Amino acid sequence: MSIKITVISQLQQIAENEKKNLPPLTDDLVLLDLGLDSLAIAILVARLEETLGLDPFTESDDAFYPVTLGDFIRFYENAAQSRDVDSRQAR
Repeated sequence: MSIKITVISQLQQIAENEKKNLPPLTDDLVLLDLGLDSLAIAILVARLEETLGLDPFTESDDAFYPVTLGDFIRFYENAAQSRDVDSRQAR
């Protein structure tokens, strides 16, 4: 399953659990416009770490805070790509 599909699926599950209606999940959607509180976002990050096996927020040397859903997804995609490159170089 792609990272984008995983992120969107987890967002939808969390919104359903919180009984929230999400706006259309487009790449340019501002994360603050999701209608989810900071605890829900923390749950999303924890679930993604469990599902994907990575947490780019703790693994990154740079302080980066994604603004849009597209930024958030790319942040995870880039972290996964970096991890794959690092593991190939370690061989």
